[in-house]
Amino acid sequence: MSEGRLQPVSPGTLTAWAVVGLVGGWLLHPLGEWLLGVAPVVSWLQSLLLVLIAAILGGTAWITRRQLQGHGAAVDPHRAVNRLVLARACGLVGALLAGGYLGYAVSWLGLEPDQVLGQRFWRPAAAAVAGIAVLVAARLLEHACRVPPEEDDKP
Repeated sequence: MSEGRLQPVSPGTLTAWAVVGLVGGWLLHPLGEWLLGVAPVVSWLQSLLLVLIAAILGGTAWITRRQLQGHGAAVDPHRAVNRLVLARACGLVGALLAGGYLGYAVSWLGLEPDQVLGQRFWRPAAAAVAGIAVLVAARLLEHACRVPPEEDDKP
């Protein structure tokens, strides 16, 4: 790692967050039934909200990339750092949510009748896909915030 330059979030870190989410989501089902008497229900609104977040991150990535390539107004350094921090945080949270929703969906397989399985499996599965979309959009924004290294031999 060169001094003074940030590296992208490693795939190992994102995988670790996804695994923590997977285990947490899988445990939510039995813990919810034990503590509350009924497991939580995932609504379509949660998936739609994650899709909206992914779209906003993707649009921000596109704008940032154009600005840093010189196609638009110059980007303020503070804004660039804020976008990088946003991208890194959303990448971690996207991995955690994708794993969590996937773990919750998998926890219902083989346990419920088909009509309930549709509600209990497909909604969290869709939210897991939307979490992956947040992760991908965050990675695109993180990549868009990268600036080319300065050459030392410029006059």
